[in-house]
Amino acid sequence: MAARATIYRRTSDETARGRTAGRARAPRLERYAAFLRGVTPMNAKMPELRQAFEAAGFEEVRTVLSSGNVVFSAPAQAEAALERQAEAAMKKRLGNVFATIVRRVDALRDLLASDPYRNVRLEPGAKRVVTFLCHPASVRLMLPIELHGSRILLLRDGEVFSAYVPSPRGAVFMTLIEKTLGKEVTTRTWDTVARVAREGSISEPESRRRSATGSPRRRPTPRAE
Repeated sequence: MAARATIYRRTSDETARGRTAGRARAPRLERYAAFLRGVTPMNAKMPELRQAFEAAGFEEVRTVLSSGNVVFSAPAQAEAALERQAEAAMKKRLGNVFATIVRRVDALRDLLASDPYRNVRLEPGAKRVVTFLCHPASVRLMLPIELHGSRILLLRDGEVFSAYVPSPRGAVFMTLIEKTLGKEVTTRTWDTVARVAREGSISEPESRRRSATGSPRRRPTPRAE
């Protein structure tokens, strides 16, 4: 007599548990922004920079403007680890390394919402700039510090907030920042930080949909580097 085959059917509860387990195994992705020091259109091509970040294993990589700003997705982890990954990939793919400082896009949005300049009286025509520190400042600064119309106004965690009035003297604010804080920093205008935070919040599929609908492009904002 032939043996009867036993058919096992998964219950709906078992199926749901399996799906939940599958979701649990997938790492949670965080949106990050990388600010690279010293990038210009003369020494780096944005498509190649994007490819280097993709080679590092990052997802949804996009460059913003041409001053070395890259937004991407990666499993949540220490920013220093992401900086090392990005720099190693640039060394391998480009043969050159741009010092990299990474911040969470959510942190940038919080920074912008807090508006550290709200209680500061700025001169007419003054430009706001944000300097990202590789390491927290090791010295106590007596603020404000001023040089030829450029002022360092506020130090908060890993960022320094300054303002300057454009003049024939050139980028005096960069001289002031590096003299005060050293060269392990990178600086962006307030408008550039706002744009990076905005574009970093948009996932790649959404960005493509916006392009397909013909949304107008914004004019590039001035950059500090």
